Amino acid sequence: MGNVTVDITTSLDGFVAGPNQSREHPLGEGGEKLHDWALGLKSFRELHGETGGETNRDSEVLDEVFDAVGVTVMGRGMFGGGKGPWGSDPTFDDPWEGWWGDDPPFHGPVFILTHHAREPLAKQGGTTFTFVTDGIEVALEQAQAASGGKDVLIAGGAKAIQQYLAAGRVDELQIHVVPQLLGDGERLLENLGGELPELEAIRVIESPKVTHLKYRVVK
Repeated sequence: MGNVTVDITTSLDGFVAGPNQSREHPLGEGGEKLHDWALGLKSFRELHGETGGETNRDSEVLDEVFDAVGVTVMGRGMFGGGKGPWGSDPTFDDPWEGWWGDDPPFHGPVFILTHHAREPLAKQGGTTFTFVTDGIEVALEQAQAASGGKDVLIAGGAKAIQQYLAAGRVDELQIHVVPQLLGDGERLLENLGGELPELEAIRVIESPKVTHLKYRVVK
């Protein structure tokens, strides 16, 4: 069985999204710039069905992540569609089918943490969204069963990652830190409960646009 991993970009002041998240600003105001470091990379562009792009140490880090992941788990907020029962938020389409269009970049099973049941949603490129209403442990069990022995990626948002960290279910944590300050928004490493995870540094990789920090969670 593969590892349970987290791989996410943060600002230098620790935010994974800016303030005032909305349909127009899914990563909050200013949050989109967190991922500028990846947009021009060959590995990132290929994942989104595009050609060209730069090959460097940053793209090698992304390739490593993409090659290892078999299944993705994410929170309702990362999938989108507002809060409450599906279709109850008039600012989102009904039925809401995610931020990523007809051919999402996941190319495999994706399990959505939600309080509101919904039938699985199959998209192009092998992505199927399955909506789990029974909590993080059930979602993880289903993800591991579907992973084919590869890693399960807890993709976000921050609240989903915090729940899995607090429950002691994460094996590895990789944070891509960009030299940006957001000042407000959604912090990654908070709400982790009374017994904080112990981390062991595995590596640090630096580039002009981003610093990649990888840790093992000590069990």
